[in-house]
Amino acid sequence: MRISELAHASGLSLHRIRRYADAGLLIAARGQGNYRSFDKQAVRDARFIAMGRDIGFSLAELAELLPRYRRRTLTIDEMVERLQGRIAEVDRQIAEQQALRARLVDHIGWFEQRRARQRAAQPASPFQRPLKRSTKP
Repeated sequence: MRISELAHASGLSLHRIRRYADAGLLIAARGQGNYRSFDKQAVRDARFIAMGRDIGFSLAELAELLPRYRRRTLTIDEMVERLQGRIAEVDRQIAEQQALRARLVDHIGWFEQRRARQRAAQPASPFQRPLKRSTKP
């Protein structure tokens, strides 16, 4: 099948399919006119790659998994273990982002305290003083 047919069948863009083929993840033969030609397995492979990318696997990790996926020797237990590893990585990233958030909140507090001290130390502007009312009728 041609690349456009693979794109339609897999739901991926032509750009992504070309990228995966250029990276060696999708196997394409070169046909007449040097066009890429994919077999039916490419649809399954493309979906596997897209799923893996969507959940954060690197292209290198997918390149490692694909041969066994194609041979159907990649087990559910191995995939669960890989997914649990991704969860651990996401949890680590969340912890880093929460720590960064806490530092940002601390910095905001420091700047707010500094602003309050500056305002307290500045003399009041004549425009900020209350107007004196005349007692004459």
